[in-house]
Amino acid sequence: MSSPAEPGRAGKRVAVVGGGPAGLFAAERLRACGLSVDLYEAKGSPGRKFLVAGKGGLNLTHSEPRPQFDQRYREREAEVAGWLDGFDADALRDWARGLGVDTYVGSSGRVFPLDRKAAPLLRGWVRRLKEQGVRFHVQHRWLGWNGDGSLRLQCGEDEIAVTADATVLALGGGSWPELGSDGAWVQALHARGVDVAPLQPANCGFDLDWSGHFRQRHAGSPLKPVVAHWRDLHGRPQELQGECVASEYGIEGSLVYAIAADLRETINRDGHALLELDLVPGRDAVRLHADLSRPRKGRSFGEHLRRAAGIDAVKAALVFERLGKDAGHDPDAVARTLKRLPLRLLRPRPMAEAISTAGGVRLEAMNAGLMLQALPGVFCAGEMLDWEAPTGGYLLTACYASALRAAESVVDWLR
Repeated sequence: MSSPAEPGRAGKRVAVVGGGPAGLFAAERLRACGLSVDLYEAKGSPGRKFLVAGKGGLNLTHSEPRPQFDQRYREREAEVAGWLDGFDADALRDWARGLGVDTYVGSSGRVFPLDRKAAPLLRGWVRRLKEQGVRFHVQHRWLGWNGDGSLRLQCGEDEIAVTADATVLALGGGSWPELGSDGAWVQALHARGVDVAPLQPANCGFDLDWSGHFRQRHAGSPLKPVVAHWRDLHGRPQELQGECVASEYGIEGSLVYAIAADLRETINRDGHALLELDLVPGRDAVRLHADLSRPRKGRSFGEHLRRAAGIDAVKAALVFERLGKDAGHDPDAVARTLKRLPLRLLRPRPMAEAISTAGGVRLEAMNAGLMLQALPGVFCAGEMLDWEAPTGGYLLTACYASALRAAESVVDWLR
């Protein structure tokens, strides 16, 4: 059966598929232009990933100025910068303020709501959308298209067909599938001739071979502060200071997520990636060697190492993990290891565990307005597009900006 089409002021109906931030924002802008908008969400309520991502403090955007902000989008810098010209970090903060949510800039430059919570913002947003006339249809899972071009949607045990004058797909990537972003849409787009780059984990941890002893004793221990050293895909040396965690399977945390794209692509090319950590950023190797060469005064080398180098138990354990139990016989090797602990990363963690995904609908398969060239009248927005960014508010900002670009393009196309 077909869903009823209630014509809006412009007599045109748009179907938005996906109730994450990109879908909600596209629906908001389309409705503001007088179009009739139906939003379809596979889960029982919209914005589930948005809510979970905000549990530790909703990071809306970042205060970094442009064009440095744009550079966070790597190979897609030019395209995303075009979206940001229409809706940037300041515009996002203004939009939140319109919902009664004031924001502040944290010490890291990240921007948060004053209460750091996602739920009040989402509740107010959905309530306003409903008051504005956006019709929500939850537990409607998109399956693709029928032969006549209508949308196929699974609702319980029934399949329905929906006809619209234009469609905005905002289906997310492939991370956190239990919240709705499962990447199941890839096959349906492939079947219609849309070029989709393979989905890959982004902002993720990495596997490496810890010994059983280290894993048992130190899994979950924070490493802070440390400086990461690695080479990008062009062989250029890079470094970044931050914090990470020695996990049961390898290494994760904000510092690792920030450089995950380089590490992942290096593994794709070479089969592994080398990450080196400076465990004692405040001391040079000469001072370390002198400190470590002092008399132990009856202390074990592990205790001497912690006292002389000023490190905690997990960093000392990493030295033994690298050099073995006889590490104390060679202070020079210990000093070098503390300054450049080599970690051989084997693979990124599974996509379902990642914060976000890389890959998606290639921008070359779309026009500048994010309409699919193979499917006129079908537009895409958000994380399902082929771009990636580190955490820190960059992901969410680009989702909003792409949604605005898609919505404005729908309005132009329907004219």
